[in-house]
Amino acid sequence: MYSGPAETFPRLLGDIGGTNARFALVREAGAPVSDIRQLAAADFAGPFEAVQAYLAGLDVASPRRAAIGIANPITGDWLQMTNHSWAFSIEALRQQLGLDRLRFLNDFTALALALPHLAADEREQVGGGAPAHDCAIGVIGPGTGLGVSSLAPDDGQWIPLPGEGGHVTLAAQTDEEMAVVRVFARAFGHVSAERVLSGPGLVALHQALAEVRGITAAPLEAAEITRAALAGSDALCLATLQTFCALLGGTAGNLALTLGARGGIYIGGGIVPRLGSFFAASPFRERFEAKGRFRGYLAAIPTYVIQAAAPALTGAAAALQAEVSREARHFPTISSK
Repeated sequence: MYSGPAETFPRLLGDIGGTNARFALVREAGAPVSDIRQLAAADFAGPFEAVQAYLAGLDVASPRRAAIGIANPITGDWLQMTNHSWAFSIEALRQQLGLDRLRFLNDFTALALALPHLAADEREQVGGGAPAHDCAIGVIGPGTGLGVSSLAPDDGQWIPLPGEGGHVTLAAQTDEEMAVVRVFARAFGHVSAERVLSGPGLVALHQALAEVRGITAAPLEAAEITRAALAGSDALCLATLQTFCALLGGTAGNLALTLGARGGIYIGGGIVPRLGSFFAASPFRERFEAKGRFRGYLAAIPTYVIQAAAPALTGAAAALQAEVSREARHFPTISSK
């Protein structure tokens, strides 16, 4: 439930990725996130048109404030999406929408802010470990790209730490993985984690693995590779998805070590939550822990797959609530008595 002065409602929430844009509302004080709707980003010229389409037909007053997570770094007023064609000014969009306040944050920062609010049935633990109190939490998730973010504890509050961890250099461990990375290096030079740990990366990994093994691979989309792997009907697809999970485990373990994330590492994005029991049985957790002398340190850190329907919208709502709370502390209402 979200609170604050009546003039801050209704609040508009958004989660814009390279493929889909999701929107929701907090209609009034004390109300939960509601009216969630997903739109195809490719159907709209920009975020203004997408928001207008979302609001059309809703019986609600014009929103006064908005917080929108977006799959992009936020470095100033101008946003040029990395994995989509939208480019726009935040201030111009605020004026177009008639908002008092408009905040954009990285989509995985929004997702990170949702983590403390997840119910027990909105996350599924993979492997052992238990969260340590008052320690950092990390989140990583392959989708159209590879999102990474984290939360740091601060006197009972959570401080989000935005970053672009999806573009760290991918680390291979086995001989075959190293050969696959060399295939990517010939094509791209720098081999980031996102080059492999994403929807497009899964497709490229399938082709690269075929090249390393000296076989011909049919040109398949990410969903086709995943379906064949889960059905066990294609050996190369199965190996591709197993390798994908192993590399994700190594990257997630690196994140845990970098952050000291003894509060846990969460896996989001559009790919892993759909893998079900396959992911739990995959090499992910073994590779997460396989850090030599720090195996014991990582074995104590829990890893969770996020199962919530639209958690980044909850995170956007939390960001707006924190903003309203800060304003109340800095500019308290003066009684007329």
